[in-house]
Amino acid sequence: MLKKVVILGGGESGLGAAILAKKKGFDVFVSENKTINNCNKDIFFRHNINFEENQHSEDIINAANLIIKSPGIPNNSKIIQLIKSKNIDIISEIEFASRYTNAKIIGVTGTNGKTTTTLLLGHILKKAGFDTLIAGNIGLGFAKALADRDYDYIILELSSFQLDGIKKFTPNVAIILNITPDHLDRYNGILNNYLKSKLRITINQTKSDILIFNYDDPLLKNIDTQAKLLPVSLFEQDYEEGAFYNNKEINIKLNNNTMTIQELALQGKHNIFNSMAAAVASRVFEVSDTVIRQSLLDFENIEHRLEHVVTVHGIDFINDSKATNVAACWYALESMNKDVIWIAGGVDKGNDYNDLLDVVTEKVKAIICLGSKNKKLHTVFKGQIDHIVNANSMQDAVNQSYMLATPGDVVLLSPACASFDLFKNFEQRGVEFKKQVRKL
Repeated sequence: MLKKVVILGGGESGLGAAILAKKKGFDVFVSENKTINNCNKDIFFRHNINFEENQHSEDIINAANLIIKSPGIPNNSKIIQLIKSKNIDIISEIEFASRYTNAKIIGVTGTNGKTTTTLLLGHILKKAGFDTLIAGNIGLGFAKALADRDYDYIILELSSFQLDGIKKFTPNVAIILNITPDHLDRYNGILNNYLKSKLRITINQTKSDILIFNYDDPLLKNIDTQAKLLPVSLFEQDYEEGAFYNNKEINIKLNNNTMTIQELALQGKHNIFNSMAAAVASRVFEVSDTVIRQSLLDFENIEHRLEHVVTVHGIDFINDSKATNVAACWYALESMNKDVIWIAGGVDKGNDYNDLLDVVTEKVKAIICLGSKNKKLHTVFKGQIDHIVNANSMQDAVNQSYMLATPGDVVLLSPACASFDLFKNFEQRGVEFKKQVRKL
């Protein structure tokens, strides 16, 4: 008798989990309480996968032996509470897919820098000739990719939501970049709950595994893990193994070897840290110094993350739409060396804008509040910034920024918020920003 698997969610992770489960011989059913897009429906039909949309049928779900849950479904939702009451096993797509690979796995988590570090590490390993998959919260779905073939090395960008659903998942190398308040609406407003979710990346690691972590982050000072610790710091340190930054050089010490790196493609303190973390992970797998140095020099930054769009009459326009929390926005503002017209706002996730006061008063000469719920932005920065205006569309925001800027300034879209009030996601927000800027 086939084991019955119900997959909650018909998006990308659910689609990949369904395809892999079907290939592995499970009786698969996909349940989505919203409408499934036509592309995914066609794929379900092609793979002979049964599904439902706009509902969750409790009788079908209750008959499952295993539930694979989309990371977007909160653990306190009605359907998850029902499943838990029936003692049915619930796991994430990450957990499920990890059971069908023999690859060396590198897991990357943290509040900010995950995507850049994941792509940078992938760039290094591919340049070194390694058979590498980049997946998880970016690129190909983990399960969907494994349905086609296995890889030698898999780099996974992992969100706290994905880590909430793991049980035995164990990365050979885990990277924790930083912990700052984010998604607190999902964690009852408690930072420690969010921290615990992030630390789950190392919960199953043993002494044969490695954890690369931010030595400068006070929340990561006392990690409970069996893994070998490799700290990374922006300040000179005297630890035996790890990496630190000193005199404009990255210094890496590992396995009685030392290497230094001077030139980087990515600028800003946060990107120096991301580069160090990726370089240390690469040295774990014995990638040569030459390949690491060259990769860090020729890497191109990702779209929507401090992406220079165009310069119009001496005004630089930078798209940092991926900055969906306060810490990411701080990194962006901190890296600016010109006067800033800052476009901010959207769906607040429990932000404390007071954390930005110092950098905003130092760098910003005008704020454009994008969206309908920006009272907190006005409250915090009133009296600190002379010009604070509202915009109800991206076109309005870009036009106002152009009017407020002078040659030599930079217009920075770095919202510090989610995008769901005006846009489908941060990608659409960034694309619209670039579209409006190019109309100037």
